Amino acid sequence: MNAVIDNALQTYARLAVETGVSGATPEMLIVMLYEGAILSLTRARAEMIAGDAAAKGRSISKAIGIIEEGLRGALDEKAGGEIAANLASLYEYMGHRLLQANLQDDTAALDEVCTLLRDLKVAWEDVVSKQQGTAAVAAPEPARGRGSHSYGKA
Repeated sequence: MNAVIDNALQTYARLAVETGVSGATPEMLIVMLYEGAILSLTRARAEMIAGDAAAKGRSISKAIGIIEEGLRGALDEKAGGEIAANLASLYEYMGHRLLQANLQDDTAALDEVCTLLRDLKVAWEDVVSKQQGTAAVAAPEPARGRGSHSYGKA
């Protein structure tokens, strides 16, 4: 029975991610990548403490993949200039620290990278929030003429 429930939960999680991705702006996708990397490192920390070397290695590898292929791969160093170059260097540093963490069972290195990712995620969430606020302000008000409904507004 647990296999059936696990399969259902995995299917639900996959569909939730697919649905979120399909309607997301590029900035929201970046936030999702940060969330995925943070989640992987949170798992890796628990697996490291539990002594599950194989699972820890998989989780750290997943986080490195998200950072290298997702976040670093999304950078446009030409258009992004100095900021993109600095982020590229930071992502490279994170990858190096995660390799060290994996080899040395170093929870402090995992925590350091996780903190950096969280700080960057908060900054991107602010960008997304401002974009959504701008979109809401820019959206025209619906007509309130004859035949329209105010749904409780006087």
